[in-house]
Amino acid sequence: MPEPKSKPPQQSLNWYVLVLQVLAALVLVWFWQQAFREMHVRSIAYSEFKEDLRQGEVSDVTIGADQITGTITPKPVPTQAPAKQETPPSKPETPPPKAETPAAKTVPEKAAAANEPYAFTTVPVEDKDLVPELEKQHVKFSATRPNMFAEFFWGWILPIGLVVGLWIFLSRRMTAAGQSVFSFGRSKARLVGEKDTRVTFDDVAGCDEAKYELQEVVDFLKHPNRYRALGAKIPKGVLLIGPPGTGKTLLARAVAGEAGVPFFLISGSDFVEMFVGVGAARVRDMFEQAKAQAPCILFIDELDAIGRQRGVHMGMVNDEREQTLNQLLVGMDGFEENAGVIILGATNRPEVLDRALLRPGRFDRHVLVDAPDMAGREAILQVHSRGKKFAPDVDLHSIAQATPGLSGADLANLINEAALLAARRRAETIGQRDMEEAFEKIAAGPERKTRRLNEEDRRRVASHEVGHALVAAYSPHADPVHKISIVPHGRAALGYTMQLPVGEQFLLSQSELTDKIKGMLGGRAAEEIVYHEVTTGAENDLERSTALARQMVCVYGMGKSVGLMHSAQPENRWLGPGLAGHMQRDCSEQTAREVDEEVKALLADCYEQAKQILIDHREQFDRVVEELFKQETIDAATFNRLLGRPPNARIGEPAPMPVAVEAAVGREMMNEE
Repeated sequence: MPEPKSKPPQQSLNWYVLVLQVLAALVLVWFWQQAFREMHVRSIAYSEFKEDLRQGEVSDVTIGADQITGTITPKPVPTQAPAKQETPPSKPETPPPKAETPAAKTVPEKAAAANEPYAFTTVPVEDKDLVPELEKQHVKFSATRPNMFAEFFWGWILPIGLVVGLWIFLSRRMTAAGQSVFSFGRSKARLVGEKDTRVTFDDVAGCDEAKYELQEVVDFLKHPNRYRALGAKIPKGVLLIGPPGTGKTLLARAVAGEAGVPFFLISGSDFVEMFVGVGAARVRDMFEQAKAQAPCILFIDELDAIGRQRGVHMGMVNDEREQTLNQLLVGMDGFEENAGVIILGATNRPEVLDRALLRPGRFDRHVLVDAPDMAGREAILQVHSRGKKFAPDVDLHSIAQATPGLSGADLANLINEAALLAARRRAETIGQRDMEEAFEKIAAGPERKTRRLNEEDRRRVASHEVGHALVAAYSPHADPVHKISIVPHGRAALGYTMQLPVGEQFLLSQSELTDKIKGMLGGRAAEEIVYHEVTTGAENDLERSTALARQMVCVYGMGKSVGLMHSAQPENRWLGPGLAGHMQRDCSEQTAREVDEEVKALLADCYEQAKQILIDHREQFDRVVEELFKQETIDAATFNRLLGRPPNARIGEPAPMPVAVEAAVGREMMNEE
């Protein structure tokens, strides 16, 4: 049986606005009547009216309490020819004054000039002889009684209504200002409706473990008796931890779409205000609203904004953020039990959160939302490919295999950029070519068509890039070369070398890391061998190779000077590879000097090995440089053919697109300006 359709909510009538509209309409009508009357009625002086009456030009008169109206019919004036007068020659004739154009006159003035009847009005004075004179001139006259309603309306109702309306307007403004002052302590949590979140768990892919943990929370809210029968208690708080772009907020939206219970959304920055105590008041109000809607879910995004570790302050210091955190801790697990209120939190900086916030009883469960694996990437690509037209040559499995390390947001951006490129060239479907260009745009930046190098610089860039590729090709543990280009991209990349890993890499051996460093230093080694001097193009290569060598010695225990001692700490492991090279020293000055010496020796050894590879294969090096200089871009098959190898040597299954690139492929061959 279909459910009866609910009636649409009736809007309440705003009498205040209706009264103002009626008053405004009346005022506009009155002004219009006055203006229309002034256009057709001529106002004259009382003396002029008496003169016209004596001359018999007044046709009819209506006498009122404050004005006299009537009609005047001007008599024709006989015209006489003016006498001719000789003007003295010494005085020049003055031009006659310009007659006023008829367009500048009003209607009564035009009628008077044409000797036509026109209406008039004048203000009466005390005159006892007016009526006898009217009778003497045989003028038809009458009197009017004043309109009491009009006088009462214009004299009393309208002024009082305007004053009352102004008083109501000002009082409401003052009340709103007072309420805004006292509303600082109100929570800014927004109740999300089912129509606002049309995301379900079917729209989330690549994080099956995290989705399973949250599905259990949703199932508890839907079937609480099943868990209570076994004495189980649902976690009070679930903390989503992971790098940016992995889908933490998307998971929370999916929980809102699946739960079927009230879902409150708020950000950690919404608790921060300049007034002391406002954040704690908002936390209290937030929990009161959640208890009133229990069972419900409360999602706090960017939890690290208020959940940072508390410090010890000396003196009269009142930290607003710490007071907000204290109130949050009490609200989650205090004397009062929050039955049916489950808190979701999301952050990419768990190391800065207070330990009291992470203990059991508050955020009981920590869910890791990390970068997806190959199967997860393929599922994410399938989700984001909904509603898009792909060509038959696009293989999502191969794309997922070629994109290790990319998050869900990166993959969504990749498909969107490919769709934009296909639409730009007016194609009906998204092809493999669009996917390749989209990745190059994301990884290395857009192509710089205006940046054209001269012949010498192009050949130097070609030697630099071939140096990277050739050293990687003859390093047994390096990733295979997939593409070499000397087309400028991005802000500073004059060329790049793409390397594609064969499969998923979760562990890296010391030999693999050493071969990576050799490949990074291959460009500088090629410049020194060919031109006997180096340029600024290897700046990024030196930065990345030094960071990797320091990690081998200080973090991975692959050095001889410090041995197994962990002598450095990464600043943040969740904010992506951009901060991978920034580490905080955790050793003495003597140990730091030993680490520097070993890093220096490791880099020098890798550099000498790279130079030796290029010297041993100089003929192949020159051949690839010439081909790259002519074509500007060569793929793996061409590169292997120039080396005398099979087209798919050391690549395994051929992948349709190059996606996996070294950590910072987009800044090679930088020019210092």
